[in-house]
Amino acid sequence: MTGETADTDPAAYPPLTLYGPVLEQVRAASPQWQGGGRRPNIQPGGQTMSELTSTPLFEIELTVEGPQAAGDTPAGDRRIFLVTGGRFEGERLRGTVLDGGSDWILLRPDGAFQLDVRLMLQTDDEALICMTYRGLRHGPEAVMARLARGETVDPADYYFRVAAFFETGAARYDWLNRICAIGRGDRRPTGPHYSFFEIL
Repeated sequence: MTGETADTDPAAYPPLTLYGPVLEQVRAASPQWQGGGRRPNIQPGGQTMSELTSTPLFEIELTVEGPQAAGDTPAGDRRIFLVTGGRFEGERLRGTVLDGGSDWILLRPDGAFQLDVRLMLQTDDEALICMTYRGLRHGPEAVMARLARGETVDPADYYFRVAAFFETGAARYDWLNRICAIGRGDRRPTGPHYSFFEIL
């Protein structure tokens, strides 16, 4: 059977009734099903998706200048902030953020801010680590207006998440080259602050 046939021929898939007993077992065992709650994500074979696990990596604060406004481009309103410094602190690594990084922010037509950041980290034992991350910041219009005015806003009132990757030639931090990290952001009046977690 060709891939095209499998995509279009209903006979290529088993009837949903085959999963009935499995679904009933999951319904009985999972509190998420009680009271019309959110249904678990069922995979073929009746297995539920497992939760991601993580461990704290570091907290980081950035100082920024700008923006340099490129204006309304075909992709949206492009603004570039220069990263002039900062500090990061964690159990396994700590140090400073070097001057010279940048945050290429795009204000999209849907109102979300799309981040594209490149930084150079220097650990306290003088290793250099390249860090890149991309993510999104968005929320209710009134909340985003407060952020734009430089007010202190509870990060629970808006969405601010990023995904980070690292590059380094320092042998003692080689493990960073093979991890993914997720950051929870807080846009403070003094600059952005993130809590990063290594995804295990």
